[in-house]
This record gives sequence, structure tokens and C-alpha cells, in this order.
Amino acid sequence: MATMDSLIGLMNRIQRACTVLGDFGGGTGGNGGLPTLWESLPSIAVVGGQSSGKSSVLESVVGRDFLPRGSGIVTRRPLVLQLQQTQKGEADYAEFLHLPNRKFTDFNLVRKEIQDETDRITGKTKQISPVPIHLSIYSPNVVNLTLIDLPGLTKVAVEGQPDSIVEDIEDMVRSYVDKPNSVILAISPANQDIATSDAIKLAREVDPTGERTFGVLTKLDLMDQGTNALDVLEGRAYRLLHPWVGIVNRSQADINRNVDMILARKKEREYFQYSPDYSHLASRMGSEYLAKLLSQHLESVIKAQIPSITSTINKSIEELDKELDSLGRPVAVDPGAKLYTILELCRLVDRIFKEHLDGGRPGGDRIYGVFDKNLPTALSKLPFDKHLSIQNVKKVVSEADGYQPHLIAPEQGYRRLIESALSYFRGPAEKTVDAIHFILKELVRMSIGECQELKRFPTLQSELAAACYEALERYKEDSKKTTLRLVDMEATYLTVEFFRKLPQEGEIRPGGDGKRGSNAPPEPQLVDRYGEGHYRTIASNVKAYIAMVSDTLRDTIPKAVVHCQVREAKRSLLTNFYNRVANRATNDLGEMLDEDPSLMGRRQELAQRLELYQKAREEINSAFTR
Repeated sequence: MATMDSLIGLMNRIQRACTVLGDFGGGTGGNGGLPTLWESLPSIAVVGGQSSGKSSVLESVVGRDFLPRGSGIVTRRPLVLQLQQTQKGEADYAEFLHLPNRKFTDFNLVRKEIQDETDRITGKTKQISPVPIHLSIYSPNVVNLTLIDLPGLTKVAVEGQPDSIVEDIEDMVRSYVDKPNSVILAISPANQDIATSDAIKLAREVDPTGERTFGVLTKLDLMDQGTNALDVLEGRAYRLLHPWVGIVNRSQADINRNVDMILARKKEREYFQYSPDYSHLASRMGSEYLAKLLSQHLESVIKAQIPSITSTINKSIEELDKELDSLGRPVAVDPGAKLYTILELCRLVDRIFKEHLDGGRPGGDRIYGVFDKNLPTALSKLPFDKHLSIQNVKKVVSEADGYQPHLIAPEQGYRRLIESALSYFRGPAEKTVDAIHFILKELVRMSIGECQELKRFPTLQSELAAACYEALERYKEDSKKTTLRLVDMEATYLTVEFFRKLPQEGEIRPGGDGKRGSNAPPEPQLVDRYGEGHYRTIASNVKAYIAMVSDTLRDTIPKAVVHCQVREAKRSLLTNFYNRVANRATNDLGEMLDEDPSLMGRRQELAQRLELYQKAREEINSAFTR
């Protein structure tokens, strides 16, 4: 089980991992919809107005001069200050997260590095940045503690600062103290009215009950003679759930003389012990007491939040894994892996396409709809009634006879009427082929779109689609030739048996002229070969033959279309593309797998955030299984 002392070290390691992998709080951790672990980690945010003594408090807690000083906004980036207590007798040293494996024993160089690293992000301006600097200090004179030093709250912009600097700083500070796991260290100077304290004002807004706020009163020794801050320190002026702590910072003269911080701590203890106003509070005043108080409280908050943090980590890992799976894992760089990836994606598209055709997915039923509804409707609307009108039949038959009228049956007239009628079937045949081609193209588009893995590679997606459409065009042309050939075959060779079963022209049929008695047998009557009835009979016979051919084509056109288009699409839709891939060079394969840059960026973000959560889970598991 992790000890209380190791819990702060555990959070320190997780915080460092957060910063390295791009999750550093301050309102930035959740960009792009990414989960943020930083927001769940307990931390102590140091808040105060400019010239409130904030930097002096931190240096007193550490026991070292290491923070930049000057007028205006000195702290322009959050400083995550992680203190680690070492064995007595060991030398103090510091380490920056951005400079791994480099130890700083000269704390003047620490101050310079903070300034240089701030300028690296913000430039040599007075701009601010939410990207934190991580500084770890190891010393036997500190307690295990993590503090986040934030830019001082200000009321006006000075030269070189944008007009929005006041709101920008407040927004940054608020993003840290708004967190429910954030402990607020609100620093106010004793020589100003507590009602005007910027830190207390902000703390009251985000923590109205005061349960997350620790109040620190600085510059007690600078108050007007005859006055004191007991109303504040004893909780009468502004009550908090935690006790107020008074601090006596080094004077500017002490700072200028580089008075040793250990000596300054001693002077601070003596000030409270011998002060007529504060001696009764001496045991809970001073920077040393403040450090121990905060360390104990931070440990208890961390211990209480570990189950919630663990739950957040596990849930986030699951969500990140799921999104990464949907985006697809990175493609290996070797040619064999690239070729394998391309072929696997092709097989997946081919399988989806076949599922559409065979009924596993919607769309294939539209093909049957063309055969069952569109084709019969088109056949029924052909203009055979006009073509076989008495006037047209007489015209065609007469033209076929030429100067010599037919003797018995007008065979040439029949043939011309049938052949010209059969040409009408070409239209429905071609439209059926085109309709199936359109459906197959749509199914290819749907299949490619439904292949989520393929969306990663727009070049491969477009080349695959082009190859499929090219193959469908070829199948369409083959199908059109075959179906039109079926129509032409019907005109090339007529079914003789059909006409042999029909009454022949010139045949004697029973009939009578009505002049003989009713009991007399009917008198044979010849059909008038040149009357209207003659041409009506021809039209009726041709119409019957056309109807028979229509029924035949209604069955054979779908067979031809399925054979030439649907079956071929199922069998060899991607053959053309496979041939292209086989002839491509290795570099070309890489170009086909060129991913969308935005998708690659998203995957990298997710992978980094997943790495963070996995490291955090490992840290927690390790800490609680020792």
C-alpha cells in the first residue's frame, strides 16, 4: 500500500507525464475533444495579486532564492513546483522537466532558466502562456509538496501588454482554481484591506464555502504601527474552513544582501514568538508551518481522490482505444506490410459489395426491381398499336409486294412488320442495362464508403473507386452487346411453328351470305385478300408474334444482364485493380497509403493521450502494490 509520503510523489510523476504528453491543464487539456487527466489531479494553485508577496512565500517554503523578480508581470507561465524531501546532509539541487538529466545546484541559474524558458514560448515580451514549466527541487529542508505558481492578478495593462491581459490572466488562473480537486492558496498582503484582495475575491467566486481555500497573509511586519491583522488571522474578517496563516517575508534589504533563507526562517519564527500581537498564534504561523499544513492536506486530498482518478483513467483508456480502433492503427513501413494492407482493404470492400448484392446489406433488391417492374412496364408501353394500325400494315405490305401483289400470304410484309416491330425492343434492353449499371456503381460507392478503414487513405480510395467504375463500364458494354444481340436474333430467325398454327391466308372458312334458308348448310366463303379484314388479320398475327417475343425477352434480358454485369461484378470487380497494384513500384504503394493529414494528427494526439493514461495507471498500480 502506498504511504502518505509517496502519494505526492505519485501525483508528481503523473503531472510530469501530463506535461510531456500535452495535457497540462489551464483550460488546454481537453482541446480537440481529448480527455484530460490533469483536471482530475489534486493540486495547490497559488493565487495572488501583483506585489502580494507570492514569490516570497514560495521561496520561504522552499528555502531558496530561485524565482525571477522585477516589476509588472514576472510570472508569465504556470510554474509547477514539485518539492521532494531528501535525506539530511544531502545537497540541494533542482531539475527541469524540459532539461532531463541536468542537475542545477546553483539556484541563480535556476532563476535564469525559468526566465529563458518563459521567453522561449512567449518571446521577450510581456505576453503570457498556459504551457507550464515543471521544476523539481530536492532538499532535506522541504516537505513533499506540489505547488502551481500562477501569474499575478492585475487590474490594468501596462506598456507592451495587450489590452486583454487582465482578462487573459484571470481566465488562466480561474481555469486552475475552478477544478473541484484544486486547493487554492490565496495570498493577500496584510497592509491592504482584505475586502480588496484579488485572491480572496476570486476564491470566493469559485469556492464560496471556503472548503478548498487556504488564506495566507503576508507583510505583517509592514503594517502601520499600532495596527494588527488579528481579525483576519482569527477568522473574524473573512472566515475559511481552514486556518489563516501569517507569513513574514524577507525585506527588500535582506533580499539585496542575499540573506540566507534558513536564517530568514529563523527570524520569522522569532517574530511570531516575541510579537505581542501574534505570540499566541505562533505555533501555526510562518512558512514552515504553512508547508507542513499544505503537505498534509494535499496528501489527504490525493488519498480521497485515488479511486475517482483510477476510474477516470480506466474509462478514458477504453474511450481512446475505441476511437483509435475506428481510425485504424498506423501502417507499417515495409513494402510487404503495405501490400498486405492494400489487399486486405480491397477484400473488405469486395465482401461488403457482395453483401449488398446477396442481401446481407440493402441495395441489391433494386436490381430485381428493375427486372420485375421497370422492364415489363417499358415493354408494355412500346407503340405497337400505332405500328400495327390498318393504315400502316397496308402501307408496309404494299411496299413489300412491289409491282407484283402477293399471291397467297404476304410473307415479305410479315417479315418487314415483325422486324421493324422488334427494333422497338432495343430501347428497353439498353435502358435495363443502364439501370443495372447505375445500381452497381451506387453499390460500389456505398461499399467503399462503408469501409471505415479505407477512409484513412483518400488516394487508395479514389484509385480503387476508379478501377471499379472502369470494370463496371466494361461489363456494361458487354451486357449491352449481348442484350441487343438477343433482340437481333429474334428478327434474324422467326419461329415458323408459330405461324403454322395460325389460319393461313386464302383458306376457305365456313360462312354464308344470309340468302339461303336457315336449315341449309353454310356456303363456303373466301377471305377477301385485299379488304380491311385481310390487313386486320395480318396485324393480329404480327401482334401475337410480337407478344410471344416480348414474353421471351422479358425472361432473357434479365438473364443476359445478370450474366454479363452482376455475375462479373461479383467475380472480378477488383481484378483490374489487382493488376494495377501488381505493376506498381514500392514507392507507389506508399503513395496509395498516404493518409489524410488531419486524421494522422488526430491519431497521434490520441496515441499520446493513451500513453499518458497507461503510464498513470502503471504508476498507481505500482504505488499500491509495493
